[in-house]
Amino acid sequence: MNFPVEYFRGIDTPFYYYDVELLERTIATVKAEAERYGNFDVHYAIKANFNPRLLKIMADAGLGADCVSGGEIQASLDAGFPGDRIVYAGVGKSDWEIELGLRAGIRYFNVESVAELEVINEIAAEMDLMACVSFRINPDVGAHTHANITTGLAENKFGIAMDQMETVIRKAQEMTHTTFVGLHFHIGSQILEMDDFIALAHRINKLQDRLEAQGIGPIQHINVGGGLGIDYAQPNENPIPNFKAYFEAYEKYLKLRPGQELHFELGRAIVGQCGSLITKCLYVKQTEHKQFVIVDAGMTDLIRPALYNAKHCIENLVSKEETQTYDVVGPICESSDVFAYDCQLPATKRGDLLAIRSAGAYGQSKLEAEKGILAKRPQTSAFLCCVLLSFDLFIHKQPVVDNRMVE
Repeated sequence: MNFPVEYFRGIDTPFYYYDVELLERTIATVKAEAERYGNFDVHYAIKANFNPRLLKIMADAGLGADCVSGGEIQASLDAGFPGDRIVYAGVGKSDWEIELGLRAGIRYFNVESVAELEVINEIAAEMDLMACVSFRINPDVGAHTHANITTGLAENKFGIAMDQMETVIRKAQEMTHTTFVGLHFHIGSQILEMDDFIALAHRINKLQDRLEAQGIGPIQHINVGGGLGIDYAQPNENPIPNFKAYFEAYEKYLKLRPGQELHFELGRAIVGQCGSLITKCLYVKQTEHKQFVIVDAGMTDLIRPALYNAKHCIENLVSKEETQTYDVVGPICESSDVFAYDCQLPATKRGDLLAIRSAGAYGQSKLEAEKGILAKRPQTSAFLCCVLLSFDLFIHKQPVVDNRMVE
């Protein structure tokens, strides 16, 4: 990725920079690969990044929107996604969020429990509307990814257990204001091994056979979630994920019924590589054992390394000197405020601009989400108050920049 360094010098750091051209090429690749099959429908997972400019690009490209909150539904509508291109998932849907989805005429709710189904039916009845529902089934399929983002095991909080599947579907069919339209699955995030998706396909095949044996069907669609990962280690070499292999795995191994649609919820794979967090070196600190590059961005701006020990490629955009070894750390009073250990960078000095790459997904979105939560609960702890101050500085110091703003 080519960065407009001279343009950056006039902007207060830290800030997020998005390569819109790369995003558009990624979307074009997704669409081209999905359209090879006719019945594949891709929704963008809004939680990955709900920057309004990026959402408008997704909406204009004709992608659907996968939402997990009322705020995301509203952001999708504001960006131009039609209501019937929006699906709503999540384990904890509030009444007002369900009402918003019904008023907007969203395509369907991905329902995670009997209790949720009953509430949706009740609210739909009060509004004199019909709610289309798809059931998220927990397939008890593991994924080769971080434990915190594995979502398809029996012990996870997500979905309805397989042995309850028929009972829940029949309950929905008996209700007056719900229509059963599909099954939903999601086994995890940042998955790079196609075998994990193939295992899910085999499990879905068995579940569909079982439902048909019970006289349940036809099912309009199967939603396999998302989960496809990106190359955090080599973003320049692999800027666009292998969508071809991803879609081919499902085409080959998932036995769809005639007329059945296959839905996807891709987030990180679409937006992850187009974003970078731009930060400035405040100090270089030498200790007996370590050399630190202290930057003005912190875990409050990109929390993935602190949460998951996630590794991001970091580039010095200014220095051409010999390589040295640094720990790249932020200014927050937490020992976990570290972006990289033993990072190889050209000799770095105060004022150098650094790019933390592959930050387009779960970077700005987590910052904005946490800012909203903390604003409601500013007295939770001294640490959270400290974080809130950092958020306010970020928001006021620097908006988002994309490469179309650079002339």
